[in-house]
Amino acid sequence: MSDSAPEPAAPANGGPLLTPVQERNLALLRRAGEPLVFDREFIDNVTEQALAGIAELSERLGGERLWVSKGFLANVHGCEAKHLHPDEFEWTAANAAGFVAHKAIELALNWRGEPTPADVVDEALARLADQADQRGAFVGGLSDGDWAELRSRAIDRTTKFLQDFPPLPRGAQPVLEAASKWRPPGSIEFSGKVDLAIGKPNGNESRLLIVDFKSGNRAHHHRDDLRFYALLHTLRQSVPPRKLVSYYLDYSDSEAEDVTEGTLQAALVRTLEGIERHVELTVEGRPAVKRPGFSCRWCPLRGECAEGIAFLAAQHNET
Repeated sequence: MSDSAPEPAAPANGGPLLTPVQERNLALLRRAGEPLVFDREFIDNVTEQALAGIAELSERLGGERLWVSKGFLANVHGCEAKHLHPDEFEWTAANAAGFVAHKAIELALNWRGEPTPADVVDEALARLADQADQRGAFVGGLSDGDWAELRSRAIDRTTKFLQDFPPLPRGAQPVLEAASKWRPPGSIEFSGKVDLAIGKPNGNESRLLIVDFKSGNRAHHHRDDLRFYALLHTLRQSVPPRKLVSYYLDYSDSEAEDVTEGTLQAALVRTLEGIERHVELTVEGRPAVKRPGFSCRWCPLRGECAEGIAFLAAQHNET
């Protein structure tokens, strides 16, 4: 690893040896081939398309503010009926383990000395409980039993990361929970929070590696989530990332995609189409399209949606 292009690398001589799992994940993270530099005309064209699309959609919104995130896009491109329904999501010890583990991993990467999963998870829980938001209220209000369950689940995922993800040198400038926003003229704003960003700028060279930690099973929209992050970074910095990675904590495995012009163009089209669908549904009165899928299992409409009930019944009959 050279000083001019820091990225994940094997430990220096005398350091701990990488495990086979770490070696496999490292191979997906490292750069292959020549440095990546995107054509300036292409980047300018993507930005112009985004600005024009946002201006037109802002006008159709009538000045209403709209915040676009990966979750917003996943919802509107999924079941539109669910997208329009008020969010009734509630934290549980099972689904909160992800954000606790994320906080613990952030602490572990900046810990003095050798971090142990239990120590960083306990510190993460203490810090989260002090936050003045929904997560803080949830963690701070846990019963002893729920707290113990959440702690156990978070330790499990944090341990898997520390044992199976390749070590990150400081020269790679890893940043956890890296928030990004893009606010063009109009009433629409893009926002995202990357679980892990690796790499430092070097002119127009694409060096950034974006990693999204996933706690459950693989899903098609995970790749779309990362492509939205790539588009957001490109619009903010005018330099795209070089690679996008979904890291599945339960599987200790990664899925990686190199960023290309096609990647960014597809992300832009999907983003603008998603915003347009939202405008059609909320402002222009188009009826929502129901798209049953596995998310019907936890949809708040599942008791009254004939399409969802039929889908879940069919899945039950197949098992």
